[in-house]
Amino acid sequence: MSIKHTIVALVENKPGVLNRIASKWRQRNFNIESLAVGHSESEGLSRMTFVVDAATTDVEQVVKQVDKLIEVIRIEDISDRPIINRELALIKVKATPANRSEVLQIVGIFRANIIDVSSTTLIIEVTGDEDKVDSLLALLGDYGILELCRTGRVAMIRGEDGVTVSEDDHREILLPHLNGDRAPGGIF
Repeated sequence: MSIKHTIVALVENKPGVLNRIASKWRQRNFNIESLAVGHSESEGLSRMTFVVDAATTDVEQVVKQVDKLIEVIRIEDISDRPIINRELALIKVKATPANRSEVLQIVGIFRANIIDVSSTTLIIEVTGDEDKVDSLLALLGDYGILELCRTGRVAMIRGEDGVTVSEDDHREILLPHLNGDRAPGGIF
């Protein structure tokens, strides 16, 4: 059975890492439905959030393969965990004087924000789960969506648990030569 999986990875913030990880998904013929990458709470590490639609056993296999990459510090399928997830979308919609008040009402109902106004358009910012973003898009479609930009899902595990590294593990990642290993980039 195919379901949407949310995969979170902490990786070294280096060129080529995204390509190496994405190649593992491509080798298994997976389509990445969304991907969000940004800095994490740990210096030198980026957080990647992937959403893939696949059978659980197939996802487990790819996660194990990705985990073997040296730049991957931690990876976890958090789909079965209690999570909070959000997506950001910027939507440019036609808004004439005749329909502008209707568009503004819809935006208000979704607790979205107007971030730019012109004589013929509005740019709307909405944050929420994918269903909220999809619902707003469906209603705004009648007015004419001119441009759309979505971030993809970002997610965290609820409560005290999380996809993080300890301070000691982080120090070891950044300064392996202190433990007698080679430093990043071959220095020392």
